[in-house]
Amino acid sequence: MIKTIMFDLDGTLVHYDYDAFVRTYLEAVGRKVAHLLDPRRFVQKLLAATEAMIASVDHTRTNMEVFWEHFPDGLGIAVEVLTPSLDEFYLQDFPQIQDVLGVTPLPAARHTVEKLLSNDYEVVIATNPVFPAIAIEERMRWGGIDGLPYHLVTTYETSCYCKPNVEYYAEILQKLGRSPEECIMIGNNTCEDLVAGDLGIKTYLVEDCLLDIGPFRREPDYRGTFADLVQFLESFGSVG
Repeated sequence: MIKTIMFDLDGTLVHYDYDAFVRTYLEAVGRKVAHLLDPRRFVQKLLAATEAMIASVDHTRTNMEVFWEHFPDGLGIAVEVLTPSLDEFYLQDFPQIQDVLGVTPLPAARHTVEKLLSNDYEVVIATNPVFPAIAIEERMRWGGIDGLPYHLVTTYETSCYCKPNVEYYAEILQKLGRSPEECIMIGNNTCEDLVAGDLGIKTYLVEDCLLDIGPFRREPDYRGTFADLVQFLESFGSVG
């Protein structure tokens, strides 16, 4: 019996062009620190530290710890000088990306999550934890799914693995005390989200903003549009 529903965030519960989001984000954060260092150098170091997080298999260190171990190396500026601008960016500039991308909430997304919670399902926001919590919570606000009693939201402060490492999903199972058979992972990425199936977790591929990632892709147990997903969840009495 399914007891835990894991949702990817970007392209699943919140619909927008993820590549456009990444470009807009990198341009905006680069501008924010341009008075301190070359934005190109900053972005290169940011991406390299992100890759280090994704590659990490150290269960003793959070993604945040891995990021900050790698990010300052060769940056050419003290972290203490840079971090106030980054803090200000996430508070003031990052929320404006919603307007640049024209992101609007899917009315069915919040309704679906609320019905799951009211029917005593554990709901997890299983977004790739390469961002701090403030950035993940902001994107949840864009989708109108913020402020709900989720059982877990994966962030870089609290997670030790990233997608598509299968240990990312094993860590969620461990935190919740769930077996794979009690869970389903719902996402739009054939690699990062469907790899959960390698553990025996059921998977549902949402096709509205499909990301089909070449040689590492997996096949889902179920697939369809977000509207199809709502009907699928209704079929086992969770949403109506």
